[in-house]
Amino acid sequence: MTGANTDGLRMGTPKARWVLLTTVLGSSLAMLDATVVNIALPQIGADLDAGFTGLQWTVNAYTLTLASLILLGGSLGDRFGRRRVFLIGVIWFAAASLICGLAPNIETLVAARALQGVGGALLTPGSLAIISAAFHGPHRAAAVGAWSGLGGIAGAVGPFVGGWLVEWSWRAVFLLNLPLAVVVVAVALRHVPETRDPDAAPGLDLAGTTLAVLGLGALSWSLTDLGASGPTPGVLTGLAVGIGALTAFVFVERRSPHPLVPTELFRNPLFTAANAATLLIYAALSMVFVLLVLQLQTVAGFSPLAAGTALLPVTALMLLFSARAGALAQRIGPRLPLTIGPLISACGLLLMRRIGPGASWWLDVLPAVVVFGAGLTLTVAPLTATVLDAAPDRYAGAASGVNNAIARAGGLLSVALIPGLAGIDNADYADPAAFEAGFDTAMAIGAGLLAAGSALAFTMVRGPRAADGARPPGGGRVPIERCTHCGVTGPQMHPADRA
Repeated sequence: MTGANTDGLRMGTPKARWVLLTTVLGSSLAMLDATVVNIALPQIGADLDAGFTGLQWTVNAYTLTLASLILLGGSLGDRFGRRRVFLIGVIWFAAASLICGLAPNIETLVAARALQGVGGALLTPGSLAIISAAFHGPHRAAAVGAWSGLGGIAGAVGPFVGGWLVEWSWRAVFLLNLPLAVVVVAVALRHVPETRDPDAAPGLDLAGTTLAVLGLGALSWSLTDLGASGPTPGVLTGLAVGIGALTAFVFVERRSPHPLVPTELFRNPLFTAANAATLLIYAALSMVFVLLVLQLQTVAGFSPLAAGTALLPVTALMLLFSARAGALAQRIGPRLPLTIGPLISACGLLLMRRIGPGASWWLDVLPAVVVFGAGLTLTVAPLTATVLDAAPDRYAGAASGVNNAIARAGGLLSVALIPGLAGIDNADYADPAAFEAGFDTAMAIGAGLLAAGSALAFTMVRGPRAADGARPPGGGRVPIERCTHCGVTGPQMHPADRA
């Protein structure tokens, strides 16, 4: 099957269930790894004798390759077969997970995490692209809703399982991916049809991809080292290389016959504003999810299981209320939710500064997390829907991919830079007093980023425009307000709707 499935699968049939099982398990591999690994960071540092810089790169090596290659991964699936590229990604991810689980030192672990990100960049876009090609009409919307709901359950269960595994061995967090990958591959080969996009671009933007990897990699390295050693000549050179590569990336994309990022998307000020807000908001989110679990274990004395489950109220709130938040934004416009939501989350970060030695889950952690999660719930679905509403129909998949990549790039750069700005150095993550001071500063910086995102939305987000082929409010073909389970680690991927 080389084109779209003209008949489409029907929800409730055995074939549809197998396709959903494959895509949910596949996407859950990457989603859970992005969150559960954070819980294991103190144990990884202690076991591999790693400083905080090593832990930063344990997180950022994965995010770097994922953010840089996720747009290329979607293009590869459209051109060479969505199931094929998805399965290559799953197998690649599993092989890299095996290396992570057996890593004898932090250098090997960081390298394997970068390889994991390559696999994630191949399988993440393929998950929803398979659903988009296999289901049509109302069955597609129902399939996306089921995918989102089941993925949300996986996101809720993951911290329990991850925390329990970390208490046994941090290596088990990675090795668990292997049996899951075997199930995904076996089911996909037997039950998932192959599809391609007959109108896919004839070439791949390898020059743009290379510049994206170089630019983000140089910036991540230099910003991480900036916090550790200050503005040394090497750091300044790295910053210059990163900025230069990303500048060259913009020029390459403007001239490429098949760009990763169609630059005409940014001619719409709403699209530009929404993505700028995404950069700021997800920068704060990613930093919080790394530092909070360290604060809970290093300073407050929580077990890995208790620390991992501390953020469950965020998942619960998003599962329960994101659809309503999306519907509200469709009725009143996105400006008000995108202004108020980040401010509420900023208040949650300021409340997290109360989490210290002997902190109570009920009195200190829960109120802060609930306020933080309430703000995210009001923000994430309207933000993603605004990006899609601002893009012409023919660029729906590209617009979503760009938004996802920008969110992950924001997280990458914040995890590299903010700990150093907050005064957290290589030894501090194991020293409760030193880490607590840095954590308080980092939460204040995160609150400032969220406030800046709110101000940007208030100033520049006026409402989706229907001109120039852009979608009117509510015009998105996939109900993004129902797609909540990727909202914490990255915005919803939305493949182009191909009949």
